[in-house]
Amino acid sequence: MTICLLGCNGQLGHELMKVMKYKEVVGFGKGNLDITNLDKLYKTLKTIKPETIIHSAAFTDVDQCENNPELAFQINAQGTKNVSLVAEKLDSKLIYISTDYVFDGNKGSPYDENDLPNPINVYGMSKYQGESELKKNLEKYFIVRTSWLYGHKGKNFVKTILSLTSNNTLLKVVDDQTGSPTYAVDLAEALKKLITTEEYGIYHFINEGNCTWYNFAKEIIKIRNISAKLSPTTSDIIQKKAKRPVNSSLKNNSYITLRGWQEALKEYLSSK
Repeated sequence: MTICLLGCNGQLGHELMKVMKYKEVVGFGKGNLDITNLDKLYKTLKTIKPETIIHSAAFTDVDQCENNPELAFQINAQGTKNVSLVAEKLDSKLIYISTDYVFDGNKGSPYDENDLPNPINVYGMSKYQGESELKKNLEKYFIVRTSWLYGHKGKNFVKTILSLTSNNTLLKVVDDQTGSPTYAVDLAEALKKLITTEEYGIYHFINEGNCTWYNFAKEIIKIRNISAKLSPTTSDIIQKKAKRPVNSSLKNNSYITLRGWQEALKEYLSSK
C-alpha cells in the first residue's frame, strides 16, 4: 500500500510518519508541495499513484485565520478541493483531518458525527468548507474530526503550560471552554487502522472524555507534580481575535476507540 501524507511536518504528520513506517509512505510538507496549485499537485501525486492520501495540511492558527481569511480559505477550502479532485482522478482513498471548531459550541453535550456543523470563526468556516468540497468531489473519503491536539513536535497547550509554570507565577487559564484533549500518537494509531477499511464517512477521533482548558492545565501540573499556581478565568478576560466555541467536545461512535485523555496525557508527559 502506497500512502501519500500531506502535512508530514506538522504535529500529527510527524507521528503518522513514525506509526506508518512499515508501509510505503511518501510525505510532503508545505515547503515542497503547494496544495493550492492544482496542476502541480496532480502531476506530483500522479507519479506516486497512492492508494490512500492522508490530508493533514492546513492553516491551523485560529487567530491568524481571522487576520488572514483569504489565505485560510485558500489553503483549508480550495486546497482541500484540489486534493479531493486529485484523489478522484487517481481513484485514491482520502482521509481529511478536520476539526471540532466546525461546531458553534451551543450543544450541552459532546457533538457526534451526525450533528450539523455551524462554525463561528474563520478557521472553522474554512475547514467546514473543505469538508463540503470533499463530499462533492469523491465518494471514497473519510472526514476525521479531532480536537485540542498535542504531540511531540511543534507548539501546543501542554508545552505552553509547562513553560509558563516553570517560574512559579500565577497563571490564569480559561475555564469556560470545554473540549477533548487528543494525543497525536493515539490519533495516528487510529488513522492507521482506518486506512485498512472501506467504511467511508465522518469520524470523531479524540481521547475519551472532556474538560475545560483550566482542568486540562490542572491535570498537567498534577501529573508533573509542579507547585504552580493556577487561577480559572473567562474567555472575555483572555481576549483572543477568534471567537471559540463554549463546548467543542466530541463523541466517538466508531468501533475504533481511543483511551481516556488523562491516561494519554500521563504517557505523553512521562516521555518528555
